[in-house]
Amino acid sequence: MTILGIDPGTATTGYGVLRQVEGPRRAVLVECGVIRTFPRDPLAARLRAIYEGVAALIERHHPDVLAVEDVFYARNVRTTVVLGHARGVILLAGAQAGIGIHEFPPATIKKAVAGSGGATKEQVQFMLTRLLRLKTAPRPSDAADGVAAALTYCLEGPPIRLAVVRLPAPSMARA
Repeated sequence: MTILGIDPGTATTGYGVLRQVEGPRRAVLVECGVIRTFPRDPLAARLRAIYEGVAALIERHHPDVLAVEDVFYARNVRTTVVLGHARGVILLAGAQAGIGIHEFPPATIKKAVAGSGGATKEQVQFMLTRLLRLKTAPRPSDAADGVAAALTYCLEGPPIRLAVVRLPAPSMARA
């Protein structure tokens, strides 16, 4: 199984491609890197570059699964909204390719890889080198975050979605 992990961003989108080997808890790093956009370009051009970059990765690696870091809520609302646009084109690329898409909150990724939902970037990078038996941590940190998203899928599997059961409203009839 091949997993493409993505850390969305409008300036830098990190990615990591892992291939599972020898059972569900073992993985090998195939490739990692970043898709960079030009800060002075209009948002639509940047989103197109992200979409085309992710589509090219999908075409090159034919992943079975796309693991995407879910939205975090930045203090700046505009940052959160723009990040949502980037995530949208990434999800679109995966959906158009017909691959399974799984989203993981940042704390879930940190906990799966480093053992704590509050782990620092350095702790996550250290654990990536240990778990994947790498000589050095993936660089830059956005690429490491993409690798961490893919590894989370390897370690945790798809996130469990709990069904919401709606109970009928209590009767207001009087006795």
